[in-house]
Amino acid sequence: MKRAVAELVFFVVLLLIAVAAGLIAHVSNLPGTFRYERRAMINAAPDKIFPLINDFHAWQTWSPWEKLDPGQKRTYSGAPAGPGAVYAWEGNNKVGEGRMEILETTPSNRVLVKLDFLKPFKAQNFTEFSLEPAGAATNVTWTMYGPNPFMSKVLGLMMNMEKMIGKDFEAGLANMKAAAEK
Repeated sequence: MKRAVAELVFFVVLLLIAVAAGLIAHVSNLPGTFRYERRAMINAAPDKIFPLINDFHAWQTWSPWEKLDPGQKRTYSGAPAGPGAVYAWEGNNKVGEGRMEILETTPSNRVLVKLDFLKPFKAQNFTEFSLEPAGAATNVTWTMYGPNPFMSKVLGLMMNMEKMIGKDFEAGLANMKAAAEK
């Protein structure tokens, strides 16, 4: 009887090791980068939309994360808008803590932002906004991309990050549309 129990325990341990090794191998083979993107058609010219993105002070009118913690601490530094403009925030568990800096802009066309998350987890990503005229309207594309480290890959097995972030991007683009079309 003792031998049967020992063999069963040994088999279960081997099975757990095999499952863990398989999971580690699977996660290790997932892409090392991620890219999430959403688009919206806004009935306004690019030069009306661009200031909403290029000036961090204007983000409170459309960013989906601004309303999650109205009491969050916001700090603006560097240039007032465009390259060198910096926005830092510190808030509740829903918004965490981080910093954004505008790295590049092409007026009424593109804004590239470096995004550093500090809490609840550390990550460095890039966010890019592209504005493409479409008659009297503008097709706005919001993209976030960056490295996909091992722990992010593991988290991605449990939650659909693209869907979660995509939902926030869609809400932000809808808010931006409302602000630009006023």
